[in-house]
Amino acid sequence: MLTSLTMSLLNLVIITAEADEHIYCRDAVNEENWTLTATPGAQLNVTDLQVETQQSVKEGDSVTLTCNSSCSLPQKTTFIWYKNTQRLTTGTMKENQLQLESVSRDDAGNYQCAVSGYEHLISPPVYFNVIYPPQSVSVSISPSGVIVEGDSVTLSCSSDSNPPGDFTWFKGGQYAGSRRIYSVSNISSDHSGEYKCRSRNKHGVRYSDVVILNVMYAPRNVVVVLNSSGVIVEGDSVTLSCSSDSNPPAEISWFKENQSSAVGSGQSFSISSFNSSHSGRFYCEAQNKHGSQRSASVSVTVKGVWNIMYIIGVCATVIAAGFGLFFLIIIIIMYKRKKIKNNDSQDTDNHLNGSQDIEQKKTSAGNASESGDDDKILYASVKCRKKKDTKTPEEDEILYASVTVRQPATEAK
Repeated sequence: MLTSLTMSLLNLVIITAEADEHIYCRDAVNEENWTLTATPGAQLNVTDLQVETQQSVKEGDSVTLTCNSSCSLPQKTTFIWYKNTQRLTTGTMKENQLQLESVSRDDAGNYQCAVSGYEHLISPPVYFNVIYPPQSVSVSISPSGVIVEGDSVTLSCSSDSNPPGDFTWFKGGQYAGSRRIYSVSNISSDHSGEYKCRSRNKHGVRYSDVVILNVMYAPRNVVVVLNSSGVIVEGDSVTLSCSSDSNPPAEISWFKENQSSAVGSGQSFSISSFNSSHSGRFYCEAQNKHGSQRSASVSVTVKGVWNIMYIIGVCATVIAAGFGLFFLIIIIIMYKRKKIKNNDSQDTDNHLNGSQDIEQKKTSAGNASESGDDDKILYASVKCRKKKDTKTPEEDEILYASVTVRQPATEAK
């Protein structure tokens, strides 16, 4: 008589095709070597389902997934498909196949199959991979608020692509970096500009929209320019202009030295009908919410009418003196030329007169010889002049000649 009953459970955690056989259990009671064995046992059938497909498919292509089993299945077996553990209702299911037309990135996931009526015997998951070029490329800036010169700024590029793309940064069309994150520490106004990133994999390339990096900074290079030509006289209109480099644009205030309050505002400062009371040194100050800077002072002085007349008088005197000196030089040159001409004429006359004197002397000497003054010596003064040098006058040179006039001797008687 059976006095006790013991229940035993057999758990098979990993089931393979080798377990497809009859399973028996045996209850043994050691009571005077008496045993009881349970027959015929239970039949365990393992379906061994497997999903077969391409591991990677390019977006837009079509693909077929097949549910295979190493076991013999009835001809009219109905298959059930799962994606990420959720039963599929889309796609074309035919026998043991699932057809996906024009796949997209949303079709990627883990696929499984099972035989209808045996849903608990589901196949192992197989990951279906959809590859595609970069999409949805975008840039984000951190911090997202106002960026001031000296801050640290990070630009991040993100994109949706499979496989992941490589990133490249551009500033104003020029290469700036090749990492997904573009960081700038101690940023300056030189970093301001238009930025975009590019994502690229072997299936395509795409650019992000342009983002503008706007760096704020205090005013600098503040300069005053006096918009006036020539001398400022009473009654003139005078305008001062102030220029500066700042972001955002600065507010301009005008000051006159030795005055505590501003005398004007705006980029330009004008004074109509300028007079001596307006004379002084002026400067401008540029200010925005990030700082301020003042320019160097510019002296603006009115010149009186008497000063103008004095200047005109001095100029007239200088011009008159110049003309007078010019005419004096002309007169001196003409006088010297005339004097040289007169000296040349006088030399010619003296030469002619000297020739006549010599002839007269000879005649007188002849007459004297006839009168018996055979041995009388006559002296003649002959003046010979060279042409005078225009620079150094030459003294007269006196030449003496001894002339003896003899009468021919008479023949001896």
